[in-house]
Amino acid sequence: MNSDALDLSILGPAMLAGLLVLTTHVPMGREVLRRGIIFIDLAVAQISGLGVIAAQRMDLHVEGFGVQLAAGAAAVFGALLLTWTERRFPDIQEALIGILFVLAATGGILLLADNPHGGEQLRELLVGQILWVNPASLWPVAILYAGVLALWFGLAGQIGRIGFYLLFAVTVTASVQLAGVYLVFASLIIPAVATRAQPGWRGLIIAFLLGAAGYGVGLVLSALLDLPTGAMIVWSLAILAAIALARQGRPTRP
Repeated sequence: MNSDALDLSILGPAMLAGLLVLTTHVPMGREVLRRGIIFIDLAVAQISGLGVIAAQRMDLHVEGFGVQLAAGAAAVFGALLLTWTERRFPDIQEALIGILFVLAATGGILLLADNPHGGEQLRELLVGQILWVNPASLWPVAILYAGVLALWFGLAGQIGRIGFYLLFAVTVTASVQLAGVYLVFASLIIPAVATRAQPGWRGLIIAFLLGAAGYGVGLVLSALLDLPTGAMIVWSLAILAAIALARQGRPTRP
């Protein structure tokens, strides 16, 4: 255990990035849980990553804003496709989301098959590099999230099916660049599951606090134990959620 690893200049920006992700993923996660489309986050995130891989494969040398543009374009395409499938095949939407996720994931593997650094690129996409986030890069994400939240809460239930999917695509695209697919999925679903019995704003606040605690504990433990940060945060979120669910007790039978 290395207490010298608790460097606030590194952990501070990573924690701030996690809190930013939670501001959008907590309310969206509760909506995803309500709609019963749990794996939409994984699917859209994988499609977003596939867009970046495809752009690099075509020797476009995308970086910075170009990465965001390629990822965003792919995610929006995925969102529009899922909007159509939900309208056309609502009874099998969850299955179609799973299929789309598998296709995007394996598509990335195929595109990187002959790339000597393909394994590292896939790892970064899935696990992320939140511990090394650049504080300056958080400002554009914060502005984007502020716009997303303004539309989400300002229009309430008026955004419709396509509005939901497009906002989700834009948000996940930015989030994956910060935290990776696994951590973004955990941020979306785990706090929502743990607070599913809590209504309205009370549920949102509790879910956000639980998520913030998971990020804080995970960052500290990963630094002290020298373990992968994203994976440790996911486990911290899951353990705290399990404790929260256990404290709720079993539902009483009528």
